[in-house]
Amino acid sequence: MDFPSDQPLTIGSFRFQSRLITGTGKYSSMELMKEALDASGCEVTTVAVRRERLVDKDGRNLLDYLDLKKLTILPNTAGCFSAEDAIRHARLGRELLSNLNNPGANWVKLECLGDPRTLLPDPMETLKATEILVKDGFQVLVYTSDDPILARNLQKAGAASVMPAGSPIGSGQGILNPNNIRIILEYLKSADGNYPVIVDAGVGAASDVALAMELGCDGVLLNTAIAQAGDPVRMAWAMRQACQAGRWSFQSGRIPKKLYAHASSPQEGLISPARIS
Repeated sequence: MDFPSDQPLTIGSFRFQSRLITGTGKYSSMELMKEALDASGCEVTTVAVRRERLVDKDGRNLLDYLDLKKLTILPNTAGCFSAEDAIRHARLGRELLSNLNNPGANWVKLECLGDPRTLLPDPMETLKATEILVKDGFQVLVYTSDDPILARNLQKAGAASVMPAGSPIGSGQGILNPNNIRIILEYLKSADGNYPVIVDAGVGAASDVALAMELGCDGVLLNTAIAQAGDPVRMAWAMRQACQAGRWSFQSGRIPKKLYAHASSPQEGLISPARIS
């Protein structure tokens, strides 16, 4: 039996079959990172321009462990706490990828953090950086909180994708406020049903990925949940399957929740007790 067909994930000018986006940080070795990325089936992986050490202590380059024939690199401004800093690192990422002839040279995952303890985004700096980077020709994927109003403003500013956090970065708490995610989906897809909304941050288990997809999100971006798992490669497989299962579940249309039981067997044609006696 063939798997159900699906439309590709479309983000700006990019098209991907996989709806799972992964990161390259926090792995115990580059070999393990490569194996986990392969297992995840991802076609996009993030590289933090500010934080990532492209060359390790043994002189090995991270980029040598990424199959650039299969993967599109998404530069990430992780660790930036102002619009100015994020813009600078976005431009550095563009230069890096331009030298590699990577198709991801004109896009960026934007993070403008407001607090080093919570790693929550600064809404004002995030919106400011989005507006400037869009004018600078970037396709901007914006990490934001689950605030529907901010999400709508980021879309209006020209963001190629708005990526609300399920919960704080690296916390593994999953999606704490699914109602806000539902409202964001309603707001952002009301004008364009194909606008990509991707949950970014907070995922801890495969069930979190499935929930995000069942809500109607277009994809999930994660890193820590795989890289710091007891068995990263097995977890990568789990995330891959959960993303697909959640997508199919959403497309299928779940049954409504009901307060009382409803028999799953049909009532028509049943023999009455009187006839049995």
